[in-house]
Amino acid sequence: MPTDVLLNAYVDLNILLLAGTLLWFAARKALARSPLGRAYRPQLRLLNGMTVLLAASPVLILAFTHYVIAHPPNFSDMLVSQYLQGNVSMSAGTFEATLGLREDAVRGLTSLQPLWAQAVAAAFAAGALLCLAHVAASVFRLRQNLAGAFTWKRIGRVQLMVSDDIRVAYSTRGLLRRYVVLPSALLNDPRDLRLTIAHELQHFRQRDIECEFLLEMLRPLLFWNPAFYMWRREVRLLREFACDQALMARPGFDVRAYCECLIRACAHAARGPGLFMRRSPAVALVDRRETRRGASLQRRIIAVTAVQPRGPNSLGWGLVSLAMAGVVLATAMLLQRPSDWSHDRIMLSTIVNLERMASRNTGSELAVSALNGGFAVPAR
Repeated sequence: MPTDVLLNAYVDLNILLLAGTLLWFAARKALARSPLGRAYRPQLRLLNGMTVLLAASPVLILAFTHYVIAHPPNFSDMLVSQYLQGNVSMSAGTFEATLGLREDAVRGLTSLQPLWAQAVAAAFAAGALLCLAHVAASVFRLRQNLAGAFTWKRIGRVQLMVSDDIRVAYSTRGLLRRYVVLPSALLNDPRDLRLTIAHELQHFRQRDIECEFLLEMLRPLLFWNPAFYMWRREVRLLREFACDQALMARPGFDVRAYCECLIRACAHAARGPGLFMRRSPAVALVDRRETRRGASLQRRIIAVTAVQPRGPNSLGWGLVSLAMAGVVLATAMLLQRPSDWSHDRIMLSTIVNLERMASRNTGSELAVSALNGGFAVPAR
């Protein structure tokens, strides 16, 4: 596949991530005013599905443009049409140069001839390698901790393991097996032990580990994009809200005991921050943010103790999901490169050439006037 095609697909992915993040925040604000606002499990399913769609959208659009429509409608052609209709107050040369900024940037990055392109490529390579090193270190710590833990029980393909090196329980998985790793001190508290295991098993039901794998794979590619970190924060926040809400829906579940369990887990984690290291990809009972900021834990407890939604409301969530997926795919299609010689672009190129000819003629007339000892102001 040509390098410029891959680079354009990468640019599209970053723009789509930014657009998807803005779309999600707008949708969340609208949902907060509706009965769907406290339904965290459907929100998490929607956000996880959007994560997969955003990651796969460049490939889907490449396949669409290759097999269905080679040159679908795009933003660039729409802007050219608006310019020809007189809706854009800008000189034709400046307008054409503005439209060509992305193509010029992609061309420069592909050839690596300009100095700025070399600097950008070097900075991206350094950042990606740093992120890869961080992910590798997190995976190494995870494998090291799993190797040092001992198996306590087995529930199907899930292994319950106990470790002396951690303070907070977490769950992870391999290719075939799933693991719930518990701090050894938790064995002395049967109630917290039962609640913690229930919480971690719920993460498996929600496919949270697989989504965390996908986010960790995307991090070395999108490390420079602030929208990625905002999106990941939303996924992780909703993940815990949805897990807590699923447990609250169980009959006879003790809400007070569960909230106290969360508070104690945060207190244990805060006592030894050196032991609360990042192990990835894994999902913990509480994360570092909740141990450092009381507001994060407070939001989680408020969500747990709030009135739970009634009924699945499948129709409403289906419509919301279709609308958001349609907006993302439509945006991905509109970001595609324009056709080389459309009728509107030929007209724009003609106007640009006429502007250049007029500029040369005006410059020649002013030069002749100056040589004759006078200054002429061209008529407008």
